[in-house]
Amino acid sequence: MIVIPGDDSPTLHVVDSGLTDGPAVVFAHALGSDLTMWDALLVHMPDSLRLIRMDMRGHGQSPCPDGPYPMGDLVGDAARVLDRLHVRDCVFVGQSIGGMIAQGLAAERLDLVRGLVVANTAVKIATPAIWADRIAAVRAAGIDPMVEPTMDRWFARATRRDQPELVDAARARLRATALTGYLGCMEAIAGTDLYESTARLRLPTLAIAGSEDGSTPADLVRETAGLIPGAQFHLLRGTGHMGPAEKPQDFAHILTGFLDGLGHI
Repeated sequence: MIVIPGDDSPTLHVVDSGLTDGPAVVFAHALGSDLTMWDALLVHMPDSLRLIRMDMRGHGQSPCPDGPYPMGDLVGDAARVLDRLHVRDCVFVGQSIGGMIAQGLAAERLDLVRGLVVANTAVKIATPAIWADRIAAVRAAGIDPMVEPTMDRWFARATRRDQPELVDAARARLRATALTGYLGCMEAIAGTDLYESTARLRLPTLAIAGSEDGSTPADLVRETAGLIPGAQFHLLRGTGHMGPAEKPQDFAHILTGFLDGLGHI
């Protein structure tokens, strides 16, 4: 466990594990989660990799500066982590808002990224009006009323029935998220449309969607993949918005195949 100090930006909590000089794979988590959402996935990844996870600002063990958080600041946080760790040519894996950060990073700092994995995400998620309503509701009543509807969107029905401990862990992470951090990142998503910059990307890309995702439906993820020439698309059946947690072995198999195709193992 390390921290990446900031100058005018917040100090970030980062876990750098695996083979120190191995090919780097970097993970950015979903809104209302933290870097532990990748724990079950990482045990299925090859031992030859360097695995870097970060808590975005306002989440996990990273500090919670006053919001709102422009998407450019979140992208800048990711770039700062990689610069401080002397990482170049990584494969960047982003989930949900983490996938938006991944797209922004590839557009702005191609020296840092050789391959992109965007899971359960899009160039634009919902509409500003929808987000305004959600933000107003959270400001008025806090995160707690959002928890159960979020679990319904995040996890497939079978997961909620058969793996209650998994849903309980995600529920606890969401409830533990700082209100300011949650609102700040909601505002970042609300103000983001990456269509033009993502359509200009020309790097190996894998997009992964969940068949029962209630937050970013599979067709939305497929449309995002379609903007990048040559991008691969994979539908992870029987999962909602949190495929890396719901079916970590299957997700790892898909991800490892992509890395192998790049010679990044």
